[in-house]
Amino acid sequence: MMAAGIMMLGSCGGGKSRQVVYEDEPDSADVENSVARDKTIYGLCGPGTAMNSLEVLTDSGDTLNLRLTTAQETGQVFGGLQSGDRLAVLANASKTEALRVINLNSLLGDWVMPDPLDGSAEVGIRIKEGGVAESIEMTNILYRTWKIYNGNLEILSVREGGGDEEELNLYQLLILGPDTLAYKTIGKLRDEEETFEYNRWKPKPEIDLRGLELEESQDEFNKI
Repeated sequence: MMAAGIMMLGSCGGGKSRQVVYEDEPDSADVENSVARDKTIYGLCGPGTAMNSLEVLTDSGDTLNLRLTTAQETGQVFGGLQSGDRLAVLANASKTEALRVINLNSLLGDWVMPDPLDGSAEVGIRIKEGGVAESIEMTNILYRTWKIYNGNLEILSVREGGGDEEELNLYQLLILGPDTLAYKTIGKLRDEEETFEYNRWKPKPEIDLRGLELEESQDEFNKI
């Protein structure tokens, strides 16, 4: 299996370096044009969306009507389809068939999992509008930005102790539901792949200690 190609690119401003991880080893011309090759279509899920068809009101002002058969059969519809939600879509060359559909509204939010070190706390990632990403209760990895690149999730982060070096990784979505998010690393050797499984963060119910104290006091009174 071909090892992932890694190149160091200068980031905009500040003179920071960026470690970019690619699925295949590109030549220098491919690196310079990598952003231009993103074939993701962005837009809103239109009211004409049905069981086997997707209407996309694109950011460029077009209306696309795409068949969903291929994406549904291969499990490539992530996050459900709700009219008005923002979507990222990969389509075939003729733009008649959706190959992968990601509901960006469903992707937003706080996603946590037990701390891999000891499981005593929850850690995770906060995915916000505008491409902003943040770490949740993590000090070794600081998430900075996110976006969808050719149907995959791209996350920019900085590791503790790494100076100003930024690391850009691509992840393949596996699951995106109301309360579940899972993805795995791509562009690395098989034995280096990692799978991340999150649950949507939910506030823990507050315990009314005042009511508890009153109940205990009443029990003590009844014993007298």
